[in-house]
Amino acid sequence: MAKRQRGGSRPGQRAPLQRGGTPAVRPPAKPAAAPRPAGSLSSDDLARAEELEARIVAEERAAASSMARGRDRRRVEGFPAGRGRSAGTLAVVAEEEYRYVARDLRRIAAVFALIFGILIVSWLVIVVGGLVTI
Repeated sequence: MAKRQRGGSRPGQRAPLQRGGTPAVRPPAKPAAAPRPAGSLSSDDLARAEELEARIVAEERAAASSMARGRDRRRVEGFPAGRGRSAGTLAVVAEEEYRYVARDLRRIAAVFALIFGILIVSWLVIVVGGLVTI
C-alpha cells in the first residue's frame, strides 16, 4: 500500500482549481430545425463521421507504409532474407555475443596457463633447486 503524506501535493502537480460562484456565459444554443427520431444522425454528424473515418484510414496507410519501409531497410542492411524478423535478429545478436564469449574464454585459458606455469617453475626452483627442504 502506498504511503500517504499530509500536506500539499506531489512535486510537478498543480493544486486543484478554485472555482468561483458565477458560471461561464454560454452562447445560446442553435434552434433545432426539426425534431429527429431517436437514434438518427444529422448531416453534421455524418460529415464528422466521414472525416474521422478518412483520418483513421490515412493513419493506417501511413503506418503500413512505414512498416514496409522498415522491413525493406532491414533487408538492405544485411539481415538474412527468408527468416522471420525476430529469428534473424536474435541469430545475429547471438552470433556476435558468442564471439565475445569465445574471446574471453581464450583469454581466461591463457591467464590460467601462465599462472600454472609460474607455479610449476617456482616449485622447481624451491624444491628441486634445494632452497627449501621439506
